[in-house]
Amino acid sequence: METAFTKLVGVAHPIVQTGMGWVAGPRLVSGAANAGALGILASATMTVEQLRSAVREVRSRVPEGTPFGVNLRADAGDAAERAQLIIDEGVRVASFALAPSRELIARLKDAGVVVIPSIGARRHAEKVAAWGADAVIVQGGEGGGHTGDVATTVLLPQVVDAVDIPVVAAGGFADGRGLVAALAYGAAGIAMGTRFLLTSDSTVPDAVKAEYLKATVKDVTVTTAVDGLPHRMLRTELVDSLERAGRARALARAVRHAAGFRKLSGLGWPQMVRDGLAMKHGKDLSWSQVLLAANTPMLLKASMVEGRTDLGVMASGQVAGVIEDLPSCAELVSRVMAEAQQALEALHSLRTLPPPG
Repeated sequence: METAFTKLVGVAHPIVQTGMGWVAGPRLVSGAANAGALGILASATMTVEQLRSAVREVRSRVPEGTPFGVNLRADAGDAAERAQLIIDEGVRVASFALAPSRELIARLKDAGVVVIPSIGARRHAEKVAAWGADAVIVQGGEGGGHTGDVATTVLLPQVVDAVDIPVVAAGGFADGRGLVAALAYGAAGIAMGTRFLLTSDSTVPDAVKAEYLKATVKDVTVTTAVDGLPHRMLRTELVDSLERAGRARALARAVRHAAGFRKLSGLGWPQMVRDGLAMKHGKDLSWSQVLLAANTPMLLKASMVEGRTDLGVMASGQVAGVIEDLPSCAELVSRVMAEAQQALEALHSLRTLPPPG
């Protein structure tokens, strides 16, 4: 299926595997890329050298010239260094969880990199489009992780009408019917996180996958208890305890996790303070919220890497409640495209009745 998005990035199918921290590593990304989708590495939880190694591992797992991407934190102090790595390594796509600066977009585009920020509001899409972004991923409130409160079905058409670059829809997608629905709204493709997390190519521990598979739609909640921002995840006893914890206990926990993330990421305290200042300015957060944000990487690592369903949080889109199996990336993409074809044929079979008389 050819759309403006597939032509832009050079993939066979209008499907994106999103850059989920601790989840979107070389195995999952190469699985998605080999299936004809756009796989995106999550780099925020990697050091620069780990990212370079991961990029090269993906390249070793896919045919020469296969496009894939890297997701960057636009507000990170070393964002420019990571962007240069993408350029040097010949990565096709740079995606961003926050809006990159006009200068960073220009630098990447001048080097031939396709720039695709993720946004959650119409005005953000208009801003990055004016700055030269090649496409945008639009996540509605159904999406996992940090999310807004506007449903994809409301947000998507607003953005499609507002910008003249390809729009990829995210939040609430798991099958071919969703792809066709997104195309009908004017999108050029869909992005899926939770659906790719729940594949056999995902390195998430089996015990964690089992928690996702047994979840119902009502078991997926939005909480601010982890980092002070709306965060969609599976409701667990840990989430309940975080919501019951007082501010002092929450901040003490955040300090410990900040120290752990500093060692894990290779960042020094001065760099983490600079990143915190950038985050505080960019989102108008309190210092308590900035400190609490250190909870997220470590609590996600506990579940997604260590398999601790009791100590970790499990970011999740609402679609977890309707997912029941663990196909490979190849099986998933093939199924989505077959379902989309069936849906398109069913729509084509409809006939408009002639006017009466």
